[in-house]
Amino acid sequence: MARDVIIACDFASKEETLQFLDQFTGRKPFVKIGMELFYAEGPSIVREIKARGHKIFLDLKLHDIPNTVKKAMAVLSGLDVDICNLHAAGTKAMMKAALEGLTRPDGTRPLLIAVTQLTSTDQKTMEQDLWIEKPIDQVVMHYAKNAQEAGLDGVVCSPLEAGKVHDVCGAAFLTVTPGIRFADSAADDQRRVMTPAKAREIGSDYIVVGRPITQAADPVAAYERCMKEFVG
Repeated sequence: MARDVIIACDFASKEETLQFLDQFTGRKPFVKIGMELFYAEGPSIVREIKARGHKIFLDLKLHDIPNTVKKAMAVLSGLDVDICNLHAAGTKAMMKAALEGLTRPDGTRPLLIAVTQLTSTDQKTMEQDLWIEKPIDQVVMHYAKNAQEAGLDGVVCSPLEAGKVHDVCGAAFLTVTPGIRFADSAADDQRRVMTPAKAREIGSDYIVVGRPITQAADPVAAYERCMKEFVG
């Protein structure tokens, strides 16, 4: 599977997003549309970016009762995105229902991946706030196996766990890893982070990069650097 860098377009408006993407003349980077932009602009921003030729990871992290998630995924399946996600903590029943909802009448669907633990969560936070006392690596692997058993295509995990997920679930099970920072970048609110080069070394399939690219003085140069370090 070809590696790729996904730019997290965590902007507040259509105008800001399109101005950012307009800088990439001649290139169509894979982009992530998250909650901030989707809630601000709705499905129209997805359609417009898709019409421009970009692949899209729609990062809405659904988590609700199975029937509600199934119906929501049926709606999202009409947006022609490339990847959707949900929270693995919603149970295998919810993930199976999501897969059913996402699958179109002709059998096609976007890739569906499950968030294991957010990269802003560490062991201490997980124990104190969530009352999950198992080691975080074990929790992530358990969630990954649940996602695989539910029929999903992969997981969102910390780059620290990507190689272990492949060991447990196989090389074909996708790992999409946020928490990517250049060696000379600030960690911001991320706690489990890694450089693009190291993420490549341990076997991440896709890396999601936001502020190191979107807030760079030269976003295109930062993207090219990230591609060079991760894809080669």
